[in-house]
Amino acid sequence: MAMRLSETQKLLAGTTEPLGGFGRLLNRFNIDGPLLSALVLIAAFGLVVLYSAVGENMRLWTNQLVRLLIALVGMLIIAQFPPDFLRRWTPWGYAAGVLLLILVLVTGEVGQGARRWLDLGVRFQPSEIMKLAVPMMTAWYLHDRQMPPTPANLLVLAVVIVVPTVLIARQPDLGTSLLIAASGVIVIVLAGLPIRIMLGLAVASVPGALVLWNFMQDYQKQRVLTLLNPDSDPLGAGYNIIQSKIAIGSGGLFGKGWTNGSQAQLEFLPERDTDFIFAVVAEELGLMGVLALLALYIFVVGRGLFIAASAHDTYSRLLAGSISLTFFVYVFVNTAMVTGLVPVVGIPLPLVSFGGTSMVTLLAGFGILMAIHSNRKLLPR
Repeated sequence: MAMRLSETQKLLAGTTEPLGGFGRLLNRFNIDGPLLSALVLIAAFGLVVLYSAVGENMRLWTNQLVRLLIALVGMLIIAQFPPDFLRRWTPWGYAAGVLLLILVLVTGEVGQGARRWLDLGVRFQPSEIMKLAVPMMTAWYLHDRQMPPTPANLLVLAVVIVVPTVLIARQPDLGTSLLIAASGVIVIVLAGLPIRIMLGLAVASVPGALVLWNFMQDYQKQRVLTLLNPDSDPLGAGYNIIQSKIAIGSGGLFGKGWTNGSQAQLEFLPERDTDFIFAVVAEELGLMGVLALLALYIFVVGRGLFIAASAHDTYSRLLAGSISLTFFVYVFVNTAMVTGLVPVVGIPLPLVSFGGTSMVTLLAGFGILMAIHSNRKLLPR
């Protein structure tokens, strides 16, 4: 039994020889087979659901497929860079990201009342870059410093996190700014932040939320009020969440069938190809479809945390943990938003919602995870 357990541990850690030529090929190119398989399954699931959500607008579906292929290639390229190389270039990437955020506020393109895009030959959102740059910079700073972080180090890290958070919030994009802040905070928590400090920050967040309320845009305040009582304006601010709940509830156990969802196909459900695509999954594929998708998400998070636990240095360990848990936060916020548990903040469902820059950034993060896995600590043979 002891020998069997030891072999199992070696297999999980990747110390046994891969089976077959395909496994050796994956190892050669620093590709983690289980993680790649789960990500491809989620993306394929997303393409199937998106096909139904876009209806006759097949151009969106084709664009999503092309972007997915580009993002997968980018992920595989990033997986070839050693974590030490990424660590050395982290401060420069962070500085470039902050500069781009400043350019957005000065010369960025305006769309739907927000200034979030830059056109440098390719139109993109610099805020997406900071989803990786902030946790990378936070992990870089803590790499060779005392842990848990000292008060002086926490002050420096606060500046590292707050600067891009404020710049993104001014676009305005409150949802993305809070998620980016969370990605940096997760690194600090993983570094061993004492519980008493976390409790103190939780208490301080109450008056902080009151201060934040005064700086929120009117539509952002309306989203919070709508969460508390969506029926107060059923044809206005509360329309999206009401239709989403109807779609989710009508799906039942097995759903109405692919492309047969009434709320989605008759266009009662708004933003059905982006923010509210989870409601399409629930309506057409039912609870079983939802559970299948959530199981894949949980596997990805668990695999990421395993990679973090086996990382060979502090930078890799903290960064891998943050990427994995931030991915969980994205999934949680989107599903909670669609079901009416949190305000609508415009966070897409990872690898399922239509989107370009967000998908590239997300898979780039998993490319970093694969690079970290290829340089992991190996169990003795």
